[in-house]
Amino acid sequence: MDPSQQAKEPFRFHTRLNLTELTGLRASVLPQLLKLIKQVPGACIYHHTHRFLEQHQYLSPEPPNDFAYWVSEVIGEDELAEQLASIDTVQFPTIRSLRDQIAQTIETYVAQNPLATLRFAGAGEEFHFIKSVSFIVPTPYIANNLGEFAQILEKITIDSIYFHVFEARLRLEHQTNDFSNWIDTALGCADIAGKLARLDPYAYTMEELRRRIISIVRAGYAKT
Repeated sequence: MDPSQQAKEPFRFHTRLNLTELTGLRASVLPQLLKLIKQVPGACIYHHTHRFLEQHQYLSPEPPNDFAYWVSEVIGEDELAEQLASIDTVQFPTIRSLRDQIAQTIETYVAQNPLATLRFAGAGEEFHFIKSVSFIVPTPYIANNLGEFAQILEKITIDSIYFHVFEARLRLEHQTNDFSNWIDTALGCADIAGKLARLDPYAYTMEELRRRIISIVRAGYAKT
Protein backbone atom coordinates (compact mmCIF):
# COMPACT_ATOMS: atom_id res chain seq x y z
CA MET A 1 0.00 0.00 0.00
CA ASP A 2 1.19 3.52 -0.80
CA PRO A 3 2.15 5.16 2.54
CA SER A 4 1.02 8.53 1.16
CA GLN A 5 -2.50 7.32 0.31
CA GLN A 6 -4.92 9.68 2.01
CA ALA A 7 -7.25 8.26 4.63
CA LYS A 8 -11.00 8.82 4.48
CA GLU A 9 -10.66 10.46 7.88
CA PRO A 10 -7.44 11.57 9.61
CA PHE A 11 -6.30 9.97 12.84
CA ARG A 12 -6.17 12.37 15.77
CA PHE A 13 -3.84 11.19 18.51
CA HIS A 14 -5.09 11.67 22.04
CA THR A 15 -3.37 11.29 25.37
CA ARG A 16 -4.52 10.92 28.94
CA LEU A 17 -3.93 12.51 32.28
CA ASN A 18 -4.39 9.97 35.04
CA LEU A 19 -5.24 10.65 38.68
CA THR A 20 -5.61 8.07 41.43
CA GLU A 21 -8.33 8.45 44.02
CA LEU A 22 -8.83 6.61 47.32
CA THR A 23 -12.31 5.13 47.65
CA GLY A 24 -12.20 4.64 51.42
CA LEU A 25 -13.06 0.96 50.91
CA ARG A 26 -10.75 -1.67 52.34
CA ALA A 27 -10.63 -5.39 53.04
CA SER A 28 -8.98 -7.33 55.85
CA VAL A 29 -10.09 -10.86 54.88
CA LEU A 30 -10.83 -12.70 51.66
CA PRO A 31 -14.65 -12.55 52.00
CA GLN A 32 -14.43 -8.75 52.30
CA LEU A 33 -12.11 -8.57 49.31
CA LEU A 34 -14.50 -10.70 47.25
CA LYS A 35 -17.54 -8.64 48.23
CA LEU A 36 -15.86 -5.36 47.34
CA ILE A 37 -14.45 -6.63 44.05
CA LYS A 38 -18.04 -7.30 43.00
CA GLN A 39 -19.21 -3.84 44.09
CA VAL A 40 -16.50 -1.28 43.37
CA PRO A 41 -16.51 0.83 40.19
CA GLY A 42 -14.83 -0.60 37.13
CA ALA A 43 -12.19 2.12 37.48
CA CYS A 44 -10.98 0.29 40.62
CA ILE A 45 -10.62 -3.04 38.87
CA TYR A 46 -8.84 -1.27 36.04
CA HIS A 47 -6.40 0.41 38.44
CA HIS A 48 -5.52 -2.74 40.36
CA THR A 49 -4.95 -4.85 37.24
CA HIS A 50 -3.27 -2.33 34.94
CA ARG A 51 -1.29 0.18 36.95
CA PHE A 52 1.84 -1.98 36.77
CA LEU A 53 1.86 -1.54 33.00
CA GLU A 54 2.25 2.19 33.44
CA GLN A 55 4.42 2.38 36.54
CA HIS A 56 6.77 -0.42 35.47
CA GLN A 57 6.69 0.20 31.73
CA TYR A 58 10.30 -0.92 31.30
CA LEU A 59 9.72 -4.36 32.79
CA SER A 60 8.64 -7.38 30.76
CA PRO A 61 6.72 -9.39 31.63
CA GLU A 62 4.77 -7.10 33.92
CA PRO A 63 4.47 -7.85 37.66
CA PRO A 64 1.28 -9.55 38.92
CA ASN A 65 -1.89 -7.60 39.65
CA ASP A 66 -2.49 -6.01 43.06
CA PHE A 67 -4.97 -8.67 44.15
CA ALA A 68 -2.46 -11.48 43.61
CA TYR A 69 0.25 -9.54 45.43
CA TRP A 70 -1.91 -8.82 48.50
CA VAL A 71 -3.27 -12.37 48.73
CA SER A 72 0.27 -13.75 48.67
CA GLU A 73 2.23 -11.21 50.72
CA VAL A 74 -0.39 -10.30 53.33
CA ILE A 75 -2.89 -13.15 53.54
CA GLY A 76 -0.36 -15.87 52.75
CA GLU A 77 -2.54 -17.87 50.37
CA ASP A 78 0.05 -18.57 47.70
CA GLU A 79 -2.08 -21.01 45.73
CA LEU A 80 -4.84 -18.45 45.27
CA ALA A 81 -2.28 -15.78 44.49
CA GLU A 82 -0.90 -17.94 41.69
CA GLN A 83 -4.38 -18.42 40.28
CA LEU A 84 -5.02 -14.67 40.32
CA ALA A 85 -1.64 -13.87 38.80
CA SER A 86 -2.24 -16.38 35.99
CA ILE A 87 -5.46 -14.69 34.82
CA ASP A 88 -4.67 -13.68 31.25
CA THR A 89 -5.83 -10.07 31.19
CA VAL A 90 -5.57 -9.77 27.41
CA GLN A 91 -8.27 -12.39 26.92
CA PHE A 92 -10.97 -10.20 28.47
CA PRO A 93 -12.64 -7.65 26.19
CA THR A 94 -14.26 -5.69 29.03
CA ILE A 95 -13.57 -4.74 32.64
CA ARG A 96 -16.82 -6.47 33.60
CA SER A 97 -15.64 -9.82 32.27
CA LEU A 98 -12.25 -9.41 33.95
CA ARG A 99 -13.95 -8.53 37.24
CA ASP A 100 -16.17 -11.60 36.97
CA GLN A 101 -13.17 -13.89 36.43
CA ILE A 102 -11.28 -12.47 39.41
CA ALA A 103 -14.35 -12.79 41.64
CA GLN A 104 -15.07 -16.33 40.47
CA THR A 105 -11.47 -17.37 41.12
CA ILE A 106 -11.60 -16.11 44.71
CA GLU A 107 -15.11 -17.48 45.28
CA THR A 108 -14.15 -20.98 44.12
CA TYR A 109 -10.99 -20.99 46.21
CA VAL A 110 -12.78 -19.85 49.38
CA ALA A 111 -15.46 -22.52 48.91
CA GLN A 112 -12.77 -25.20 48.65
CA ASN A 113 -10.57 -23.76 51.41
CA PRO A 114 -12.86 -22.38 54.15
CA LEU A 115 -9.99 -21.91 56.59
CA ALA A 116 -8.57 -19.25 54.24
CA THR A 117 -11.39 -16.96 55.34
CA LEU A 118 -9.90 -16.85 58.84
CA ARG A 119 -6.65 -15.24 57.73
CA PHE A 120 -6.71 -11.54 58.62
CA ALA A 121 -4.49 -8.76 57.39
CA GLY A 122 -2.53 -7.03 60.12
CA ALA A 123 -3.14 -3.41 61.08
CA GLY A 124 -2.06 -1.18 58.20
CA GLU A 125 -1.91 -4.09 55.75
CA GLU A 126 -5.53 -4.03 54.59
CA PHE A 127 -6.29 -3.96 50.87
CA HIS A 128 -7.24 -0.38 50.02
CA PHE A 129 -9.30 0.05 46.87
CA ILE A 130 -8.09 2.84 44.62
CA LYS A 131 -9.61 3.97 41.36
CA SER A 132 -8.06 5.54 38.29
CA VAL A 133 -9.64 8.71 36.97
CA SER A 134 -8.60 9.57 33.41
CA PHE A 135 -8.90 12.84 31.55
CA ILE A 136 -8.60 12.43 27.79
CA VAL A 137 -7.13 15.34 25.83
CA PRO A 138 -6.29 15.72 22.13
CA THR A 139 -2.67 16.16 21.05
CA PRO A 140 -1.56 18.39 18.15
CA TYR A 141 -0.65 15.30 16.11
CA ILE A 142 -2.87 14.27 13.20
CA ALA A 143 -2.05 11.56 10.63
CA ASN A 144 -3.55 11.72 7.16
CA ASN A 145 -1.83 8.60 5.84
CA LEU A 146 0.24 5.63 6.99
CA GLY A 147 3.54 7.41 6.41
CA GLU A 148 2.58 10.26 8.72
CA PHE A 149 1.10 7.77 11.17
CA ALA A 150 4.41 5.89 11.52
CA GLN A 151 6.37 9.13 11.90
CA ILE A 152 4.09 10.39 14.65
CA LEU A 153 4.28 7.07 16.47
CA GLU A 154 8.01 7.65 16.90
CA LYS A 155 7.51 10.83 18.93
CA ILE A 156 4.19 10.67 20.76
CA THR A 157 4.23 9.97 24.48
CA ILE A 158 3.86 6.58 26.10
CA ASP A 159 0.59 7.83 27.61
CA SER A 160 -0.84 8.34 24.14
CA ILE A 161 0.11 4.84 23.02
CA TYR A 162 -1.28 3.42 26.24
CA PHE A 163 -4.59 5.17 25.72
CA HIS A 164 -5.06 4.08 22.11
CA VAL A 165 -3.96 0.48 22.66
CA PHE A 166 -4.94 -0.53 26.20
CA GLU A 167 -7.49 1.90 27.52
CA ALA A 168 -9.56 2.25 24.36
CA ARG A 169 -9.87 -1.52 23.95
CA LEU A 170 -10.52 -2.60 27.52
CA ARG A 171 -11.82 0.26 29.61
CA LEU A 172 -13.76 2.02 26.85
CA GLU A 173 -14.91 -1.37 25.52
CA HIS A 174 -13.90 -0.85 21.92
CA GLN A 175 -13.71 -4.09 19.95
CA THR A 176 -10.09 -3.50 19.00
CA ASN A 177 -7.39 -0.90 19.56
CA ASP A 178 -7.80 2.52 17.95
CA PHE A 179 -4.86 2.07 15.58
CA SER A 180 -6.26 -1.12 14.04
CA ASN A 181 -9.71 0.38 13.73
CA TRP A 182 -8.46 3.46 11.86
CA ILE A 183 -6.17 1.55 9.51
CA ASP A 184 -9.01 -0.81 8.63
CA THR A 185 -11.91 1.62 8.30
CA ALA A 186 -10.19 4.78 7.07
CA LEU A 187 -7.50 3.21 4.88
CA GLY A 188 -9.00 -0.16 4.02
CA CYS A 189 -5.82 -2.02 4.86
CA ALA A 190 -7.17 -5.13 6.57
CA ASP A 191 -3.81 -6.93 6.59
CA ILE A 192 -1.96 -4.34 8.69
CA ALA A 193 -5.04 -3.74 10.84
CA GLY A 194 -5.37 -7.46 11.52
CA LYS A 195 -1.74 -7.83 12.58
CA LEU A 196 -2.08 -4.93 15.01
CA ALA A 197 -5.35 -6.32 16.36
CA ARG A 198 -3.74 -9.73 17.01
CA LEU A 199 -0.70 -8.20 18.69
CA ASP A 200 -0.47 -9.09 22.38
CA PRO A 201 0.42 -5.71 23.96
CA TYR A 202 1.00 -7.28 27.37
CA ALA A 203 4.04 -9.16 26.07
CA TYR A 204 6.07 -5.98 25.59
CA THR A 205 7.33 -3.02 27.54
CA MET A 206 5.73 0.20 26.36
CA GLU A 207 8.77 1.24 24.32
CA GLU A 208 9.01 -2.23 22.79
CA LEU A 209 5.33 -1.99 21.92
CA ARG A 210 5.90 1.35 20.19
CA ARG A 211 8.70 -0.15 18.07
CA ARG A 212 6.66 -3.25 17.26
CA ILE A 213 3.66 -1.24 16.06
CA ILE A 214 5.88 0.96 13.87
CA SER A 215 7.58 -2.14 12.46
CA ILE A 216 4.26 -3.76 11.53
CA VAL A 217 2.97 -0.59 9.88
CA ARG A 218 6.12 0.04 7.85
CA ALA A 219 6.54 -3.59 6.84
CA GLY A 220 2.92 -3.59 5.71
CA TYR A 221 3.25 -0.75 3.27
CA ALA A 222 6.79 -1.71 2.18
CA LYS A 223 5.47 -4.97 0.69
CA THR A 224 3.28 -3.23 -1.86
